[in-house]
Amino acid sequence: MGDLSGKVAIVTGAGRGLGREEAIQLARQGARVVINDINLPAAVEASHATVADIKALGGEAIAVFGDCADSNDSDTLFKTALETFGDVNIVVNNAGFCRDKTIFAMSDDEFDSVVRVHLRGHFVNMRNATKYWREKAKAGPVYGRLVSTASESMLYGTPGQPNYAAAKAGIVAMTMGAAQLMIKYGITANVIMPRARTDMTAAAPSAPMFAAPEKGFDVFNPENVAPLVGYLASPESGHISGEVFVVWGGQVTVVQRPTLGTSFNSSNGGKWELDDMHKVMSTYFNESHKTVVDGYTMPV
Repeated sequence: MGDLSGKVAIVTGAGRGLGREEAIQLARQGARVVINDINLPAAVEASHATVADIKALGGEAIAVFGDCADSNDSDTLFKTALETFGDVNIVVNNAGFCRDKTIFAMSDDEFDSVVRVHLRGHFVNMRNATKYWREKAKAGPVYGRLVSTASESMLYGTPGQPNYAAAKAGIVAMTMGAAQLMIKYGITANVIMPRARTDMTAAAPSAPMFAAPEKGFDVFNPENVAPLVGYLASPESGHISGEVFVVWGGQVTVVQRPTLGTSFNSSNGGKWELDDMHKVMSTYFNESHKTVVDGYTMPV
């Protein structure tokens, strides 16, 4: 089950946290792993440690450093994987960071930098992978797995993360498009939304919630996320594509895709009149459809 012997995996942001655990999981399943992280001292040290840990398990791994959202660095990453291991079969996009602020306090750079790393970071690596697999498929069957990393922030519209939530929503939409495009080649693309203790959650106001317990099961240990990534990368998951999963502790939840809800039609069958719209809408959005959050009445 889950045998990835002979497969090659790229994992971005794999020096620490979720990426590290995902890389180790794939290596345990037999994949040769390319660890990617930013070229900064702490990340370089952590990445080399991850490579060493994989080798200690009897696996194969290398580290390639660069900006995950830079096209040239992404090209180098992919080229190095091919030159070293001869193929690329799995791409796990994980790298990212946060610059949390409310929308009225956020600078252009705080918005752009987060969207760039998360959304563009997924895009450039997915582009390289899908282009490579499409060309390879012309000669015969190809093995390809894309795993994207989003967040429940996109579901709930976290007020202090307009940049992060928007980027994660874009990642979901882009991955769903890739899934539809690549399924004819036998390539799958899925999204995970992890709840885990990482560098990002450690810096967030909710950090105390993610603290490790003194005893018992550590539900927010990033190790808990890795088996889902390993499964989605495996041959056994070839029939699963275009899906979104929330994963944490011992739980995996399938996120339902947005669907159309209640429809309203004007009473005259043509263009709405404002008073008619108000009558219909106010009847629907009454107190039974609202909840109070921090003293304010908000729709649910």
